[in-house]
Amino acid sequence: MSHPLFIYFLISLSLYSSCTAHRYTFTVKEVPYKKLCSTKKILTVNGQFPGQTLKVYKGDTIYVNVRNRASENITMHWHGVEQPRNPWSDGPEYITQCPIRPGSDFMYEVIFSTEDTTVWWHAHSSWTRATVHGLIFVYPRPPKSLPFPKADHEVPLILGEWWKKDVREVVELFTWTGGDPNVSDALTINGHPGFLYPCSKSDTFEFMVEKSKTYRIRMVNAAMNLILFFAIAKHNLTVVAADGHYTKPINATYITISPGQTLDLLLHADQNPKSTYYMAARAYHSNLNISFNNSTTIGILCYNSSSKTKTSSSSKRYPNLPYYNDTSAAFAFFTNITSLYSGQVPVKISRRIISTVSINLLMCPNNSCEGPNGSRLAASMNNISFVTPSHVDILKAYYYHIKGVYGTRFPEFPPLVFNFTADDQPLFLQTPRLATEVKILKFGESVEIVLQGTSLVGGGIDHPMHLHGFSFYMVGVGFGNYNVTEAPSNYNLKDPPYKNTATVPRNGWVAIRFIADNPGVWFMHCHFDRHLTWGMKVVFIVKNGRGLNQQILPPPPDLPPCY
Repeated sequence: MSHPLFIYFLISLSLYSSCTAHRYTFTVKEVPYKKLCSTKKILTVNGQFPGQTLKVYKGDTIYVNVRNRASENITMHWHGVEQPRNPWSDGPEYITQCPIRPGSDFMYEVIFSTEDTTVWWHAHSSWTRATVHGLIFVYPRPPKSLPFPKADHEVPLILGEWWKKDVREVVELFTWTGGDPNVSDALTINGHPGFLYPCSKSDTFEFMVEKSKTYRIRMVNAAMNLILFFAIAKHNLTVVAADGHYTKPINATYITISPGQTLDLLLHADQNPKSTYYMAARAYHSNLNISFNNSTTIGILCYNSSSKTKTSSSSKRYPNLPYYNDTSAAFAFFTNITSLYSGQVPVKISRRIISTVSINLLMCPNNSCEGPNGSRLAASMNNISFVTPSHVDILKAYYYHIKGVYGTRFPEFPPLVFNFTADDQPLFLQTPRLATEVKILKFGESVEIVLQGTSLVGGGIDHPMHLHGFSFYMVGVGFGNYNVTEAPSNYNLKDPPYKNTATVPRNGWVAIRFIADNPGVWFMHCHFDRHLTWGMKVVFIVKNGRGLNQQILPPPPDLPPCY
């Protein structure tokens, strides 16, 4: 029989754990890292790349003190965390806060609510997220349990990109010239390029497994501009969660993952332990006329027994990945994912917003820029290339009724109606309007957003669109022009995936639904950072409801000042 004092200790420990808020310190600083035969300084959190993994229970609140000890501005976003009533800690620069300037601190209050599995954190100012990012493991709060068999071990797996140049220089160059940014020099697995790249034999991710054990891989695509295919030789992966929410289990020989998306995957170590198995990731890129990094990053999966004996080249297994522009393979994976739960989708909607997502061109004096025909590359939603404020953030302007910062005329329907996916488009359609227009939503509205890709400028490309402050049901996806009278009849209103990032196919569309029950200022944007920089973004303002628990929380006292 257990001693009463020991039982009292366990009860006290449990109460302490459930009542104490977790606190973290993120010190942002520049640290030298050597990769691909050269050394450069990169932004890190606490000197780590990738950054540390945070671990929380469902419904926790954590406090993260971000101390900026670098030489540039920073903000932090908690991607996939809905932050109920708390846009003040959401993070996008000049959308919900002014930046944390060098030498300054800001305490983020991160409120978890509906999130069940893996989400992540990353910087959200300019391209700082290239090296400032990490995973967040969410666990069910006892006595709740997982809806799938518990794995023997958990493994964080972050896919990313690496530039030999300072990323700031990459951004400064393409924003100055108006052309495309230089593509990255390597893809990475947990920060390691892998042995296919120069000087990287010892910079290869190794994943040690034990025969018959099950491993839960918690994955994020933290790449800046690439959708990725990923596979492990001879090992199937079972998808059990996507974007922080449970899915019906599906078995896959490969996965497709867009920037910003997370996946939880089960791997059963059931192969010959005397062999070595490679994992690999490379781009899915639907338009081969647009430059991209077509290299492959490799990691190694070894069984404990195989590490003790030298393996021959014939016992090394490489995975099969779909070809770069295999759209059928990419979207077969995306559309195969369904929610674990049924009957939770808003069936009736009170507002439908249809928005184009386009690449555009802006004319330059004397055709002096490096985009097509001497123009400057841009991007838009509903023909508006969003101009981010530079002196005060939109949330502060909304909360304190500061005029002149933004307009409220983001259109609910494309202002220019044309054959969005035609091979040839009139040149006048390529020029967007530069503006800072938001969309106001009433509290509790049932909203559908249809995102329509276009073929403007180069024939189109896919767009991974991320919505802050909400998860949404991805009820439909298709190719060609969205048909408002026909498409809804083919929606999945039973068990669509519950996500925060949806990939619009090249020259196709995606339809999402959610209830606007989170008051605040919430960002929507393409998670290709070059498109984000060019203006493919919009802001939704959800008004307060009537109840006290339906209103924005008051601002924290240490909000970074605006200048």
